[in-house]
Amino acid sequence: MKGLTGGAKVTHGARGLLIPQPFVIMHSPMRISARSRLASSALVPALLLATACAHVPERTPLPAEHIDDATVLGIPRARSWGDAPPPWDHDWHTWSKAEVKERYSGVYGRRHSYLAISGGGENGAFAAGLLLGWTEAGDRPEFTIVTGVSAGALVAPFAFLGPEYDDVLKIVSSELKPGDVYKKRGIIRALRTDAMATTGPLQALIAKHVDEEVMEKIAAAHREGRALNIGTANLDSMRPVIWRIGAIANSGHPRALELIRKILLASASIPAFFSPVLIPVEASGEMYDELHVDGGAASQVFLYPIGIDFEQVLEKLEVPGKPKVYVIRNSRLDPMYEQLPNRLIPIAGRSLESLVRTQGIGDLFRLYLETCRDGLDFNLAYIPAEFTKASTKEFDTEYMQELYDLAYKRAAEGYEWEKMPPELEEAPLRCR
Repeated sequence: MKGLTGGAKVTHGARGLLIPQPFVIMHSPMRISARSRLASSALVPALLLATACAHVPERTPLPAEHIDDATVLGIPRARSWGDAPPPWDHDWHTWSKAEVKERYSGVYGRRHSYLAISGGGENGAFAAGLLLGWTEAGDRPEFTIVTGVSAGALVAPFAFLGPEYDDVLKIVSSELKPGDVYKKRGIIRALRTDAMATTGPLQALIAKHVDEEVMEKIAAAHREGRALNIGTANLDSMRPVIWRIGAIANSGHPRALELIRKILLASASIPAFFSPVLIPVEASGEMYDELHVDGGAASQVFLYPIGIDFEQVLEKLEVPGKPKVYVIRNSRLDPMYEQLPNRLIPIAGRSLESLVRTQGIGDLFRLYLETCRDGLDFNLAYIPAEFTKASTKEFDTEYMQELYDLAYKRAAEGYEWEKMPPELEEAPLRCR
């Protein structure tokens, strides 16, 4: 594309997967505990029959032949595929030193720090505590690049803008309540639509905190060369999409703020539990739409599109030393034992949780290998195994506060970042 080539809780293990029964969904922006709290025990055959007459928004899907040339609001370079280099990757390498220095004035010739935030729902309290504790420690950097997926997408804009927005960051992560995020539909109505709940409250929350002032500050940072990128999953293409929020904010388009809010909503929209977000696109003079959902359905954490020669980027920007990459995984990584009843829903749910856990570990491996290849300094934070408190209800405030306090205390005292995913420690693959 022009701009686009580029439930119930299963167990306490992955803390990032939701399975609103009886649905099987991918990684979610929030964790909602207890197997039967978010939806009834309706049978899958009933669901299939109900969806035959479902009341859902009409679509004009983008034809397959246009997936590489569709644009959004006519904004150039608004997005790229997450699994391929963007089409403009090599363009800026032709710029003169003076041109690069002017365009990237805020990051040229300076040390870089990058931050990647995963999803995890109520476990976003971990990211909030870590970032605010880091502020307290006094050595939190101004990040050159910030990326976010799912719940991490709600945190990312405020982590990007710095400690001035720490209060907002805490509100949109560790202080959420169910009514701040969704409103359940009745089971019959839900089975006739595209989701188990509406996202009106979440849309209002995003609109309240992501306003014109926030957009302009993001645009100003973009003009200096800093980047805020949010991940969604394009269900039509089954591919990760990276949205360049700074480029959209800086476009001057009258609907830029509306688009940014849609992207944040899409990144945090659990398939089957929350409605997918239809994003209008244009191709060959015709209007179509794309179906976007929780970015964790494609990638649980990312830094930049696969295939970019980041060494060339650093050389062109004359970046001194090794840039530091900080990855916040809002989840535990260790497996947790749980005895399951021999029944359909628990088995399906536990299997999906296992899949999400291993997918998340795989994403960390990929990111670690990318940083090794590109000469970056990898640093990882995740919920430690010794944190054993279990969430007992949707957005359990006691659980979230304890998790926040743990991360805050460790960061305020000087967080001890892991230098590689723990699974690699037994047979380490050392970066150069």
